[in-house]
Amino acid sequence: MYLLGYDIGSSSVKASLVDAATGKCVAQTFYPKVEAPITAVRPGWAEQDPAMWWENLKLATKWVMQESHATADDIAAIGISYQMHGLVCVDKDQNVLRPSIIWCDSRAVPYGDKAFETLGSNFCLEHLLNSPGNFTASKLAWVRENEPEVFEKIYKIMLPGDYIAMRLTGDIRTTVSGLSEGMFWDFKNNCVSKELLEHYGIPAEMIADIVPTFGNQGETSAAMVEELGLRAGIPVTYRAGDQPNNALSLNVFNPGEIASTAGTSGVVYGVNGQVNYDPQSRVNTFAHVNHAVDQTRLGVLLCINGTGCLNSWVRRTVAPEGMGYAAMNDLAATVPVGSEGVSFLPFGNGAERMLNNREIGASLHGVNFNVHTKAHVVRAAQEGIVFAFQYGIEVMENMGIEVSKIHAGHANLFLSPLFRNTLAGISGATIELVDTDGSVGAAKGAGIGAGIYKDNTEAFASLEKLAVIEPDLQLSAQYQEAYARWKACLHRYI
Repeated sequence: MYLLGYDIGSSSVKASLVDAATGKCVAQTFYPKVEAPITAVRPGWAEQDPAMWWENLKLATKWVMQESHATADDIAAIGISYQMHGLVCVDKDQNVLRPSIIWCDSRAVPYGDKAFETLGSNFCLEHLLNSPGNFTASKLAWVRENEPEVFEKIYKIMLPGDYIAMRLTGDIRTTVSGLSEGMFWDFKNNCVSKELLEHYGIPAEMIADIVPTFGNQGETSAAMVEELGLRAGIPVTYRAGDQPNNALSLNVFNPGEIASTAGTSGVVYGVNGQVNYDPQSRVNTFAHVNHAVDQTRLGVLLCINGTGCLNSWVRRTVAPEGMGYAAMNDLAATVPVGSEGVSFLPFGNGAERMLNNREIGASLHGVNFNVHTKAHVVRAAQEGIVFAFQYGIEVMENMGIEVSKIHAGHANLFLSPLFRNTLAGISGATIELVDTDGSVGAAKGAGIGAGIYKDNTEAFASLEKLAVIEPDLQLSAQYQEAYARWKACLHRYI
């Protein structure tokens, strides 16, 4: 018996087939093999054709089925992870009316800002837990004003994962977690926000029917026999946005647990057990995968745009030519904690929400031409990224999240011992590195939703722990001194 998991990203669609009994991934692939195109008709725009996601999903499905020698009868359930905040509009015949406005498209920022001002900061933060910002609801408001002929034809709006589920089952449905990431959900009244819909002029009928994050959300249609080589009647039993799903993949479900990634951008995602918000709206708060009326589980999301981007920039422009990341880590390790006074602000890839969207750029501070070398800059860059993480973690702590353990995949910057040790040292948290990814997590989420696993503990019992990093208490004072110096540099700009 197998579980099929999909991860619908903006770069590719990944599929994983997991043996339900062992929890091991038996086949995995992604398509396309080069990064999927993003259309930018104007600066700040970003669109993708949902049909492209579907075509890549078909290729990935057929490959994992052939590679594993599984049959359609072997598939017990399907789970879906997807790029968050996207907008998909369909008519009554389920035809897509325009390309999807995806997560990194910024055209709707003025609409969210106006809604925050008109509805009031108190209402937005107390009910939505966020500013309406550049999320799905604001993108739909942009369509209403700028493409009225499209808006008039809309039957339902969806997130990218809802679209994939629709293609699989023929049913148009969504989840509370999905509605919260689109900024449609009123946490105070536990319903779709009537006030936000009214402000934006969005008919309530456009919102899809709500199903639980875990449970039968529909079953594959007869058309999937020919399109995917599957059988009719396989239940779709889980769906979630990529960051809540990443937390699920790392078995992060309970208050105080933190999931983190450090790829092109960096993410710290903490689970809060109480309805709360940051008064300055420096982090995003959504319903976590196990949130319910009688069990508050909110995912507090901090995104640092310039993590892997900075490390890549340092490799290209600062490190000796031809040096790889592993050698860079070794070079940085020759310099003591704090980079002997050099501080690097890593905000060179756009505005940071935790900085109240101020564009401060990246900057290097404290350089002494007679003392400092390439090694100092390389180390300062990694420390600067970690300190940005810590700055966001402090926002979370002020919201009532006690950070004691950080879960992360063994990938990207978490491959660097210096990065890991610095994060453990400055946060005081233990870091656990595991071997997993989003599509495997989606498959296991499907197992929970189908009742194959009784809970997340059983589902992730096979999760392989690769390393545990404890804070080095002997270096604590040095980390704190370096962080204080970094924060003083930051406060010159904000």
